[in-house]
Amino acid sequence: PSPLRTMAASPSATAQAGEEAPAEENTWCLAKIVADGVLSHDEAVGFVGDPACGAIATFLGVTRNEFDGRPVARLEYEAYVPMAEREMRRLCAAARDAFEVSKCAVLHRVGEVPVGGASVIIAVSAPHRKAALDACAWLIDQLKATVPIWKKEAYSDGGAAWKENAEWAGTGSASGRGEGGGAEEPSS
Repeated sequence: PSPLRTMAASPSATAQAGEEAPAEENTWCLAKIVADGVLSHDEAVGFVGDPACGAIATFLGVTRNEFDGRPVARLEYEAYVPMAEREMRRLCAAARDAFEVSKCAVLHRVGEVPVGGASVIIAVSAPHRKAALDACAWLIDQLKATVPIWKKEAYSDGGAAWKENAEWAGTGSASGRGEGGGAEEPSS
């Protein structure tokens, strides 16, 4: 059996109250932080598959080997898991309401992610492609702007920097961490 942890609630209740319903009721939202192992594109696509839908859109965020000309060795993610998963479920509910999608899966790694490894996978199913594509794009933007997940870029020269999300810039976020700019840590 798959170790999937899913939570359910009516989309409006989740989006408005942020409350969780029992896992056995869920058939449309998979929101999971993964600490060990790799993310599975097949798992996400399999979860959102729906015979009433003609489209599945996916996004995979992977570790690149350089940033601003500096060789990257790996990414390191930290998260406040209960809050992150709750916010991911809230985003799925909002996407379901706004884009008329059927099912959503949002999976994100924590810990070390090597070059080429997937850090985030989003999958969305909908009756038509535009809704699935729009919801997928909206979900990654909102995930980066609102979910408490922090990224550190570790460089091949031994240095590292916490990265600020471009989506956080100018929001007054107190997180201080994310993707984009960042505070450099000395090489060890």
